[in-house]
Amino acid sequence: MPTLTELHEKRGSLVTQAREALDAITANTDESRTKELEERHDKIMAEFDQIEAEIKREERVAQIEKDEEERRAKRRPLGPDGEEEREFEPNSAKDKEKRQAEYRAAFDSWMRTGCDVSALSNEQRELLRRGFQEERVQVAGTTTAGGYTVPKDLANEIVRVMKDWGPMYDENIVRVITTGSGNEFDIPTNDDTGNSASALSEGSDLTDDNSGDLTFGQKRLDAYVDATPWVKISFELMQDSAFNLEEFLADALGERLGRRANNRLTVGTGSSQPNGIVTAAGAGITAAAAAAIAADELFNLQHSVNAAYRRSPKCRWMFADSTLLAFRKLKDGDGNYLWQMGDIRVGAPDLLLQKPYSINDDVPAIAAGAKSVVFGDFSRYWVRKVGVPIIGTVRERFWPKVGLAGLIRYDGELMDANAVKVLTQAAS
Repeated sequence: MPTLTELHEKRGSLVTQAREALDAITANTDESRTKELEERHDKIMAEFDQIEAEIKREERVAQIEKDEEERRAKRRPLGPDGEEEREFEPNSAKDKEKRQAEYRAAFDSWMRTGCDVSALSNEQRELLRRGFQEERVQVAGTTTAGGYTVPKDLANEIVRVMKDWGPMYDENIVRVITTGSGNEFDIPTNDDTGNSASALSEGSDLTDDNSGDLTFGQKRLDAYVDATPWVKISFELMQDSAFNLEEFLADALGERLGRRANNRLTVGTGSSQPNGIVTAAGAGITAAAAAAIAADELFNLQHSVNAAYRRSPKCRWMFADSTLLAFRKLKDGDGNYLWQMGDIRVGAPDLLLQKPYSINDDVPAIAAGAKSVVFGDFSRYWVRKVGVPIIGTVRERFWPKVGLAGLIRYDGELMDANAVKVLTQAAS
């Protein structure tokens, strides 16, 4: 069995051979010789694909072995009396990191036993009972319901996958606040962008006609619950140490939770569910056509939002992928495309009218009466998250399989309807 280094060397050699064959095809003028060279090139690429697959398998196994070794190295050493030997000062950063690693190992063992706590050691049971969470996370699982606190690394991975499946759960796009409990709370709101100061003549009194009073509104954030259907995992996979259980759970549960949360944070009605950004945004402009958007209409939508909001670092566009395709064909009066390609080398995003955009397929596509384009300061849209995602388990119901489900609590609300506007297609 070749080593990983040997596989990489062979891959490099195949790349060189493929380039030589491709150059020979380009330079050759004889039809029969060209066919021969093309067959040789295809054969080289087929072998390259096979080597590439072998490299990926080897790298995955190597990573799993490395993770297992690190996990064993981080286990708590015990003294002769069974009490833990403290290597770090209590509550220090290293001590917290060590306890977190120990809890993650216990959680993994619990999962691999088919969520049977009786199969764990006394120390592992105590770790699960105590739980480990950072001070900012105050939510724990309920043992009587078959669940325990999700380890930080797994919780972060689930949230990362949720972000991948929709921009409305991403703190880089919207404003996110995380609370320890799910109690509803009210937030005062105010839009003062239309007010300013005025000149004061020498010896004059300040204006006192109530025109400078602030007008406050109020928004409320609740904690709605979304849960996935049961994910059933075979007992064999649970016990297989080579199977990356955390990665599987993060993908399976994170994708489902992400799709659901993004949809409700986008087009939620606000009645027993979040008030989605499309629903809550103010009226910008109405397009002249039911199935198209003109370049000037994008300019008008952009300027329907106050310049103070347009200067926000989180000011952006949001629309479906099919809408992006339409926008990439639009030109201004000078024949320049409105869409501009970014530069990944310096982290510059693609732009539309000098502003970044997010693809969100829960925003309605271009159609009669649809609110197909959203623009504005997304920092004014607040997403409230309660703690971290929770994983619940059942054993007997699906035996010999184990059922797992993910649960999140969250809400969303636009704090100022003037900060974000929508383009609405003509009715017909």
